[in-house]
Amino acid sequence: MKKEKNRNDELKWFLQVSLIAFILSIIFSFISNGAVSILPVLPAIIVLIIVIVIGIIFDIVGVAITVVDEENFHAKATKKIKGAKTTIRLIKNSAKVSNICADVIGDICGVLSGAISAGIAMKLMQNTNISIDLQFIISAIVASLTIGGKALGKGFARRHSTEIVWILGRIVSKFTRENKQIKS
Repeated sequence: MKKEKNRNDELKWFLQVSLIAFILSIIFSFISNGAVSILPVLPAIIVLIIVIVIGIIFDIVGVAITVVDEENFHAKATKKIKGAKTTIRLIKNSAKVSNICADVIGDICGVLSGAISAGIAMKLMQNTNISIDLQFIISAIVASLTIGGKALGKGFARRHSTEIVWILGRIVSKFTRENKQIKS
């Protein structure tokens, strides 16, 4: 009976996260690709860098939430410090939080950065007389920045997991009701 419930919960989560990913992909793709298509090359590169950084930041959060020690936040919750209960709830759901941050948002940023880099390459090739296909070079640069940034970020996330998750908890608590806590 319990195994069946776990399978149903996993299927429900699969459907929810897939729907979330689908909706976010459409929204982010529409915004970023629409913006990039009308922007000159330099601002388009800035949008690309922002997308890469967002992907790295969410990967850092995804790692931090899986390695943080929940005990660090119980004293804060006991003292009714705003954000502590939300932080504990996030940690208790770390698999789902990590999945949304690192996989859903992180992967969407990866796909978007690829699409944006292709658009930038096309603009550069149209605006210059360069005969080589820049898309391969720009894609390789984007991939190396993303992978390198995430590699650095993982160590940072492990070392600073308590601070990262505390910031996340306080941000999320602003959008949730947390039993009328007084302190901040």
